[in-house]
Amino acid sequence: MGRRARRVWLFARPFDQFVEAEALGGLILLVSSVAALALANSPWRDAYHRLWAVPLSIGVGGQTLSLTLHQWINDGLMTLFFLLVGLEIKRELLAGELTSRRHAVLPMAGALGGMLLPAAVYLAFNPGGMDARGWGIPVATDIAFALGALSLIAPALPVGAKVFLTALAIVDDMGAVAVIAIFYTQTLHMFALVFAAVTVAALVLLNAARVIRLTPYLLLGAVLWLCVHASGVHSTIAGVLLAFAIPTRTRINAAEFSKEARDRLDEFDRTETGDLLVLTSKGQQNALFALGHASDAVSAPLLRLEHALHGVSAYAIMPLFAFANAGVTIAGSAPHWRVLLGVAFGLILGKSIGITLGARSAVAAGVAALPRQVTSRALYGCAWLGGIGFTMALFISNLAFGGTNLLDSAKIGILAGSFVSGAGAAIILSGASTAANDTPGDDD
Repeated sequence: MGRRARRVWLFARPFDQFVEAEALGGLILLVSSVAALALANSPWRDAYHRLWAVPLSIGVGGQTLSLTLHQWINDGLMTLFFLLVGLEIKRELLAGELTSRRHAVLPMAGALGGMLLPAAVYLAFNPGGMDARGWGIPVATDIAFALGALSLIAPALPVGAKVFLTALAIVDDMGAVAVIAIFYTQTLHMFALVFAAVTVAALVLLNAARVIRLTPYLLLGAVLWLCVHASGVHSTIAGVLLAFAIPTRTRINAAEFSKEARDRLDEFDRTETGDLLVLTSKGQQNALFALGHASDAVSAPLLRLEHALHGVSAYAIMPLFAFANAGVTIAGSAPHWRVLLGVAFGLILGKSIGITLGARSAVAAGVAALPRQVTSRALYGCAWLGGIGFTMALFISNLAFGGTNLLDSAKIGILAGSFVSGAGAAIILSGASTAANDTPGDDD
């Protein structure tokens, strides 16, 4: 087994399992969003909005941090979501679709077009003033919603299209993280920023010292969150910084694990007592414990943490975020139409056209190729799915317009743009699976 093969064996997880988990998470996210909208437009809307303003405080050694429930969700729990995003980005760079240049160019080109054009569309509606702060809202794709929609409307689409959409969304997330860190940071507090830099340096030193236990990284990660929160940079960036410090090395390599596993399985077979009950055989129990220890030793800390966070993020954090942020009272104040339309058309037209132009330009330039059995129609359908920008778009809208009367208009634009993008993808992809069998692409 070569070095490249060993790396993929250690770090790549089954893609279908990933898509299935994201799809289910997307459905739960949809239910949470509908529930929030229903409550925000019901007789209980005042209680719904008051809930998120409830203050919660934590204190250690006489120091107290007090935030509202809404802030704990957006600044605290969403840091875990960004930690997961960072881990997925790191894994893709090490052993996924972003490893080789030829495989990475297509989703990267699509993502670049899908970030620049939506921002341009938004700014065409809102060229200046406070309104222009929302240009970052339509730039990111919601991977859970997009894959959830894809599994419902085109389950037979070639796996190459699903891989393209996933890689596209991950590159989009990279761009969204950069947008948040650079453009939505306001006043900087240098003292806290210096402490944050020192904490990052300590994380890097842990990695360089070949420490592979997760506990010291997570403890320093909590310190990093406090420093970043106090610095003026949005605290969720701490999650991404922590992710890139999490080690990928293991205590044993693939060959050592294979030998150990075979030896332990042989021991398991040799110590069978005849009743087929492991409980009666100490030899089998010892073999199982040793096999479990070897499995832990060959599992990278990055993968263990990613696996632990994935269910929590998809089934708890993101639905709770949606429930706290998607509740817009439609019959409230008159919408700010330029913001609403800028966000909606940025997602609908900016994403679909920008992703398609970016990807097709890379193919035309000869630096990328469509994956096998992925037609131009399938690519265009995936580009429309890229217009589902729900979670990250809502997050950026809070950064851009939090505390102003523009926020609800931005949220309505997000909901409308995401819905129309999903509906457009359903129409386009309705026959794409059949067409894909007639016109194979090239992923070599």
